[in-house]
Amino acid sequence: MFENLTDRLSDSLKKVTGQAKLTEDNIKETLREVRMALLEADVALPVVKEFVDQVRQKAVGQEVMRSLSPGQEFIKVVNAELVQVMGQSSQGLDLSAQPPAVVLMAGLQGAGKTTSVAKLAKYLSEREKKKVMVVSADVYRPAAIKQLETLASEVGAEFFPSNADQKPLDIANAALQEAKRKFADVLIVDTAGRLAIDQEMMGEISELHAAINPVETLFVVDSMTGQDAANTAKAFNDTLPLSGVILTKTDGDARGGAALSVRAITGKPIKFLGVGEKTDALEPFHPDRVASRILGMGDVLSLIEDAERKLDKKKAEKLTRKIKKGKRFDLEDFRDQLLQMKNMGGVAGLLDKLPGMGNMAQVAQQQVNDKSLGQMEAIISSMTPKERQYPDSINNSRKRRIASGSGSQIQDINRLLKQHKQMQKMMKKFSQKGGMANMMRGMKGMMPPGGGPMGRM
Repeated sequence: MFENLTDRLSDSLKKVTGQAKLTEDNIKETLREVRMALLEADVALPVVKEFVDQVRQKAVGQEVMRSLSPGQEFIKVVNAELVQVMGQSSQGLDLSAQPPAVVLMAGLQGAGKTTSVAKLAKYLSEREKKKVMVVSADVYRPAAIKQLETLASEVGAEFFPSNADQKPLDIANAALQEAKRKFADVLIVDTAGRLAIDQEMMGEISELHAAINPVETLFVVDSMTGQDAANTAKAFNDTLPLSGVILTKTDGDARGGAALSVRAITGKPIKFLGVGEKTDALEPFHPDRVASRILGMGDVLSLIEDAERKLDKKKAEKLTRKIKKGKRFDLEDFRDQLLQMKNMGGVAGLLDKLPGMGNMAQVAQQQVNDKSLGQMEAIISSMTPKERQYPDSINNSRKRRIASGSGSQIQDINRLLKQHKQMQKMMKKFSQKGGMANMMRGMKGMMPPGGGPMGRM
């Protein structure tokens, strides 16, 4: 998300480098390019105008702090304004109610509403330690009821059955009673979507809202529709008292216009981002972290949280002990690292959250994507235990057998063995005295000049 915007802003912000003071003249061109970057990202025009005006007012005439260059000072102003536009601070769900706390999900058809119900159920049960029940009141699409049942089973949530012959109001009331009986902490109600907003739909969901009195009413919207996402959310909010927004499909949105428009147009906070198809691909929305990523400064806090939650600590500790004892980093260890990387969102997912690496994330995605990680895993799995332990024993006949078993080519095997050798050398340096410094120097040598978009400012 935000790749295009990050690229444009990175280029634009370089224009104020080397100035002794920020003035109207020396930032005029930069502001024009910032404005174009935001419009190309499909940010709503009123939001763009307000954003540029605020940045101009705050930036012009500011004396550059002794420790900062004018470019950094300007970035500081832009960063602060991005955070302001998107809502200052993260706002989670307010579930402080007599259980079960009811969460009502609304949105247009195709926005990813049913999937978001399952993702939210998983998020609440795993991270908030809540007992969650889900129910579908979408009587117009029986497939949606079946889909939610399947997803509920996958994420370990209680599922309350319903069918197309029932009325949405009756389904919701029955589910509420069942949630109370089973002592559920949270009941998430999925509602019917439409291809467009209509009176019948709004009347039905308003009636449902009044009957079950949810503590949270979340609007699920496809981020790839850009500023239309914000306009649709506003139309819903005019009829329904929304408490927040879930932006879906942000992993496929290189522009990010919806994230920058929703809060300003609706006045409602973005509470979660859908960042992939898997049921664990739901992230709380942190305006300050997102602003940092837009400006190419990474999101280290989210990276640390991901690592804490997703990495297998026992395997990591075992590998560390093994390397410290001077034992060989074999292909079994390499496969474990590939799996850990996949869990963390792949190479591009990691680089996207590291400072100054936004552009490299796109390059990495072209070179090492989920498909290539899967192929590498398949190649190693096609080897015998002895081959994994002693990669040097893999001759040409073995390579042909492995290629046949993994559906790959000989050159793919050679490439993997070369990458393993490089990783092995890095691990060896890491185990030596001063190893971390040596490894960081080695990684620095692989970076482009300047280390990233902001490093060249």
